[in-house]
Amino acid sequence: MSDVLTAVLGVAGAAVVAIVIVEASRWVMIRIGRGSGLVVNLAKDLHKPLLVTLTLVAVQQAIRVYAGEFAGRASVVHVLVIACIAASAWLVAALLLALEDVALARWRTDVPDNLRRRRIKTQVVMLRRITVASIVVITVGVMLMTFPEIRALGASVLASAGLLSVIAALAAQSTLGNVFAGLQLAVSDAIRVDDVVVVEQEWGRIEEITLTHVAVQIWDDRRLILPTSYFTTKPFQNWTRTSSALLGTAEVDVDWSTPIEPLRAELRRLCEASELWDDRVCVLQVTEATGGMIRLRALVSAADAGALWDLRCLIREGLVGWVWENQRGALPRTRTQLYDFDDELAPMRQARKMSAEVSEDARVFSGGHDGEARGAAFGAGDGHVAEPGGPHPAPAGR
Repeated sequence: MSDVLTAVLGVAGAAVVAIVIVEASRWVMIRIGRGSGLVVNLAKDLHKPLLVTLTLVAVQQAIRVYAGEFAGRASVVHVLVIACIAASAWLVAALLLALEDVALARWRTDVPDNLRRRRIKTQVVMLRRITVASIVVITVGVMLMTFPEIRALGASVLASAGLLSVIAALAAQSTLGNVFAGLQLAVSDAIRVDDVVVVEQEWGRIEEITLTHVAVQIWDDRRLILPTSYFTTKPFQNWTRTSSALLGTAEVDVDWSTPIEPLRAELRRLCEASELWDDRVCVLQVTEATGGMIRLRALVSAADAGALWDLRCLIREGLVGWVWENQRGALPRTRTQLYDFDDELAPMRQARKMSAEVSEDARVFSGGHDGEARGAAFGAGDGHVAEPGGPHPAPAGR
């Protein structure tokens, strides 16, 4: 009975000591690191996994030291070993994720000219996913190796690894292709989180990049989910590849009588009065003059895609309003000119009635020596002359 009591007290004491050490360490780190966000975040994020890990390790060692031989001792120790492995993996993952969160907090993307910040965010997010996946795979492998039966199978499994790898590669070819494409996107910097892109004729923003798919937030809040291999095998538009600042156009069709210089002055006034304009480009040009109208194209610039869209709509609305208020005669018109063709066509009808003969120049397969020769060549066999370029062979079987 005393041995059992000693074992229970030893295990309980070890657990209490581990808990006290973790809580004291957390309190000290928060007190010392008040001026450092990194230390405080580590103390908070690592508290639970560290508490569980140290407690399990302490309990396991206490059982080995204080508990003698009893039924099921090996099974209890084995379960504790597996639990310690899982808790250690949790602790390592929490540490790495906490460091990645610090990096993301340092490189915020909600600032102008955030090209480098978005690149770092994309790479950190991809690294986070790879880290978690690697820790899970390694942890499961280490857990399985604690079973003697699985360790005995290690040699045979290793011997057949070549064949199994080929079979697995063939079975998961599409999935592995997407995974490698995701890694390529993270390294090549082709797209980044928050990039503005046009894919599948849809305009949107890169919301999430994973190892297997990319989520694009469409401008109307729909989500377009594409495999990562799409961005390595198909063309797409990246509007913010080198800079978030963009140029855009607003086109207006007006009459030929429209004065251009007053419209240029109005465009300049609209741009300068709007906070959406970034003071770079404000140009009005005549790009077409056909169909009884001229097409005015206003080229303006903005700091990002969202501001550019609103600015284009504002410019278009302002120019149309100015034409309506100041130059109504310049609104688009449709011109129609009517003719009376009866008098003009009468001599032509009379001449056609008087001349029944057709000139040889109007015939290809008759009406002359060359025409008769062509007619004999193309009409030989069935007496029928086909129209050049007109007939097509009948479908087979008909």
